[in-house]
Amino acid sequence: MDISINASFLPHTDADESLTFYRDILGFELRLDVGSGRMRWLTVGPVGQPDTSIVLTPPVTDPTISDTERETIEALIAKGSYGAIVLATPNVDEAFAEVEAKGAEIVQEPMDQPYGLRDCALRDPAGNMIRIQQRG
Repeated sequence: MDISINASFLPHTDADESLTFYRDILGFELRLDVGSGRMRWLTVGPVGQPDTSIVLTPPVTDPTISDTERETIEALIAKGSYGAIVLATPNVDEAFAEVEAKGAEIVQEPMDQPYGLRDCALRDPAGNMIRIQQRG
């Protein structure tokens, strides 16, 4: 079977802030910008990797979600407990220095993990956890 990951989804709470973060801090390119206002979806991805994307979506577009459920989801997003993604780079220390210099919200500086990886962590404007690990 020939199968690959094409897109992963993360919630956004402000499309413009998310676009600025993924484009200007992580260096991704904008591939699609669909909708408007609170109903705006953005597709971004690493330059030179057209088959790998992140779709940034409004978190609560399902009309069957109650106000209580919506509040719970929004609280989890703000806490960084709702969405996450792991990225990889040849040099995590260099990547960390670059995103830190550009103003990313840092959660963890680069460190060697007990499970054998070196990584760091930051949050996007919605609060999603982004881990960047050293590509082995």
